[in-house]
Amino acid sequence: MTDLSLALRLARRELRTGLKGFWVFLACLALGVAAIAAVQSVSSGLLDGLASDGRSILGGDVALRQLYNPPDDGQMAALKAGGRVSTSAEMRAMARADDDVRSSLVELKAVDDLYPLYGAVTLEGGGDLRDALAQKDGRWGAVVEASLVDRLGIKPGDTIHVGEGAYRVAAVLDREPDRASSNAFSLGPRLLVALPSLANTGLLQPGSLTWWSAKVALPPETDLKAWQEGLRSRFPDAPWRMRDYTNASPQIERFIDRMTLFLTLVGLTALLVGGVGVGNAVRSHLDSRARTIAMMKCIGAPGALVFQLYLAQILALALLGIVIGLALGAVAPLALGRLLDGVLPVSAHIGVYPGALALAALYGVLTALTFSLWPLGRAREVPAGALFRDVIAPAGGRPRTPYTVAMIVSALALAGLAVLTAHNKLFALWFVGGSIATFLAFRAAAALVTWGAARVGRVRRPGLRLALANLHRPGNPTAAVVLSLGLGLTVLVAIALIQGNFSRRVSETIPQDAPAFFFVDIQRDQFDPLRDLVTAVPGASAFEAVPSLRGRIERVNGEDAEKALINPEQAWILAGDRGITYSATLPKHSTVTAGSWWPADYAGPPLISIHQSVAEAFGIGPGATMTVNILGRSFEAKVANVRSADFSSMAINFTMVFAPGTLEGAPQTWVATVRATPDAETQVQRAVLQRFPNITMVRVKDALDTVAEMLGHIGTAVRIVAGITLAAGTLVLAGAVAAGHRRRVYDAVVLKVLGATRGDVLRAFLLEYGLLGLLTAVIAGIIGTLTAWAVLKFLMHWEWSFLPSAVVTTALLSTAITLAFGFYGTWRALGQPSAPLLRNE
Repeated sequence: MTDLSLALRLARRELRTGLKGFWVFLACLALGVAAIAAVQSVSSGLLDGLASDGRSILGGDVALRQLYNPPDDGQMAALKAGGRVSTSAEMRAMARADDDVRSSLVELKAVDDLYPLYGAVTLEGGGDLRDALAQKDGRWGAVVEASLVDRLGIKPGDTIHVGEGAYRVAAVLDREPDRASSNAFSLGPRLLVALPSLANTGLLQPGSLTWWSAKVALPPETDLKAWQEGLRSRFPDAPWRMRDYTNASPQIERFIDRMTLFLTLVGLTALLVGGVGVGNAVRSHLDSRARTIAMMKCIGAPGALVFQLYLAQILALALLGIVIGLALGAVAPLALGRLLDGVLPVSAHIGVYPGALALAALYGVLTALTFSLWPLGRAREVPAGALFRDVIAPAGGRPRTPYTVAMIVSALALAGLAVLTAHNKLFALWFVGGSIATFLAFRAAAALVTWGAARVGRVRRPGLRLALANLHRPGNPTAAVVLSLGLGLTVLVAIALIQGNFSRRVSETIPQDAPAFFFVDIQRDQFDPLRDLVTAVPGASAFEAVPSLRGRIERVNGEDAEKALINPEQAWILAGDRGITYSATLPKHSTVTAGSWWPADYAGPPLISIHQSVAEAFGIGPGATMTVNILGRSFEAKVANVRSADFSSMAINFTMVFAPGTLEGAPQTWVATVRATPDAETQVQRAVLQRFPNITMVRVKDALDTVAEMLGHIGTAVRIVAGITLAAGTLVLAGAVAAGHRRRVYDAVVLKVLGATRGDVLRAFLLEYGLLGLLTAVIAGIIGTLTAWAVLKFLMHWEWSFLPSAVVTTALLSTAITLAFGFYGTWRALGQPSAPLLRNE
């Protein structure tokens, strides 16, 4: 019989005795594998749904979207020659109830009779969209989102006013199939109206921010790419942005990719934390088999046989844990899919995805190997005599080089898998580096705690002296507890501090001079009357206005903008049209960081000032040239300066500012701000709505509430997934307590024989776990605080404020968890009879 077959046979015999001591091992692996499998399966289902429902999500085979004006007659003729065409217009507007008191910002969408070409608009209670929007008794119908019903206190049959037009509320919107293909960030609820009714609202003014879409349903036999190329060649200067159903919603796809990456890394973090539990379980199992291993070596068993025997056991148990995790990961998407239904405008195709399950299984195998090879290699090398003494004097030493190399290779494979399977490899690489650094930091912190406890000196109180001794005794659980529980607590501290700084910045650090309203789409002839109307309201002041245009960057230094981009993190600059203005003076709350501002009376070749984010995106500065397309006309300008801007001031600011003399003749509107006391806000809003119904008002407090709500949802989601890491750490803590149970029983019996009461022993052990939990909380608080500071300071460029409550809460949580498990473990140890142990020892 070969050594391998003998090892497998012995492993099978030992496993017959049961899984005692391996429940934490199985739970740690199953939790991490299940998290990764579920995330990957849901992601695959969402991406499949995005691909298969591409036409419904886009609203056509091809969609063309442009600002200000719809396609002209020649362009529309070319589109209609290709297939059926549906036209729509989208803008932000103000909707007000019939009493002219209640009002709300809405995302207005006007559609024609062919809408939607694919998919279906569903209304609450049923009904047909075309019939709901039709003109009846001289009044057009409108379909409103449920949140608008709540805001305005309206119901079907009531009248609402938009601009100069009046609409009959015909139905409440349940689902809009192509919502994802338009603006991803909404400041207000959706309002659907018929396209011909827009003429009655007075909202279609020159320069108004109106997005026009033309969506085309092509015949099945049409070559999609060839048709698009033909359209581009026929209209090379058309201002539209073209997409087809194969790329229906890039922003949703990016969101899914980023969500998958983040949640996969969270699952991997839980798996890594669980890996500590795997290592502890393996080490504890080998300790419990010390006599068996010693006897095997004494009768001639080679070290290789010992290694193969227990490696086979670990792999068999790892396989069981992975299978449990895969089963949970395959079932979990059924629940997650229902939770996501309605949150994303994409239906997840829930099913079994072999690739997702295989990836999760591979993560599980590599984690089990990485954390098991060291104790297995160590057991192979330790002599039999040392194994007999391992309970009271654990043998040190390192495994042979081949086992160390195998462990390093396994760890590198685990890191490589995380990076290679991530869509954002740079982020994944930073995660891997951060994980290694955090592991080393906690290992060093645990070693420091052990070293410090050993050098405190003789303490007079016996219970405290015993507690300190247990922190540095042979086989102490200090490293396992600090590493496992500390990682989860560090994540919670960092998240609490980051979210706390977010909330504080949004709610508490708004400048005292922040405006109450932003006014958008002000026409030239409305500027002076609007200013006079607003400033006449008692409590309103500081009316400021600047001209506003929209344009997109075409070329940088003569090169196509997409090719000139050198910083992918700033790719948002090219994602659509950007706000543009012109000014003789430097905008408020801005600072020139490179170059110089032009003279107030400048008259010369076109100059442009760019925000530092634009400069970083293209790696340019003063002297570079930029070509910006505004309303179909290209303007080439020389970069005069680069500036920073404090957007938190809520003042009007733009990424690109032209010098005077270039854009004054272009069709444009104005944007304005005004400060107002709380009592004056209602008067300002009512006066502007009645006098200028076409002007869109954005109430700053409402916008901040929307942002705060989004941050709250994100914070809740992040805390939930961070809880997975904490759950893994708690499992490892439970494993560490279970692994030390034998030593706890031994200590308890000896102390009772020496005269200690049950209360004395319990207090001493609880003091040990209390100290351990408190020290872990301090370490996690320090590392979590540094992490949050670095993220806010260097990644988000936000001001940093230390929030003691987050750290204090973490300290209490850490101490409570360790005390709970310590109490349970100690109580069990105290309940063991002394006689059997004394006879055996």
